Amino acid sequence: MDGVIDSVLGFVRDNRDWAFWIALVFAMGETIAFLSIIIPSTAILLGVGALVATGELSLFPIWAGASIGAVIGSFLSYALGWGYGSAILGLWPLRNHPDLVHRGNAAFRKWGPLAVIIGHFFGPLRAVVFVMAGFSRLPPLIFAPVNVVGCLAWAYVTPTFGEVAGHIVGWIWRALGF
Repeated sequence: MDGVIDSVLGFVRDNRDWAFWIALVFAMGETIAFLSIIIPSTAILLGVGALVATGELSLFPIWAGASIGAVIGSFLSYALGWGYGSAILGLWPLRNHPDLVHRGNAAFRKWGPLAVIIGHFFGPLRAVVFVMAGFSRLPPLIFAPVNVVGCLAWAYVTPTFGEVAGHIVGWIWRALGF
């Protein structure tokens, strides 16, 4: 998986004019139901943030692309949950873990929209939280604004964390004389 991440980061570095679109595609993949399990988008966005720290990229196109991609993917997943929730529950891994479905429904009853925001920041939840929001019938007028805020925050925090880490690593390397 590290090879894939390194290849993507190299591609982004060499094609910085495409950074917006690359961030959009990876963020969309990160928020589409179950696809996020196989796409290392968070690691890529952290790495892109490190490229921002080196001055090779600007944060704004990364944030804008990742925000739009996250909105598209999460709304698509929500719609899938709303329209096809019962069929999705029959798919792996949910069919093997009915307790997770009950716990997911309980989380939406207890936490409501806050569960959507939390889901943006926890990788394992990101694969199913938006589908569960739709399946749990979280009202669209509640889901939409909370989800957009979560998308904007996640798309900013993730590469910014990578940028800060990149600055710290650079500082350490310079302090050690490398």
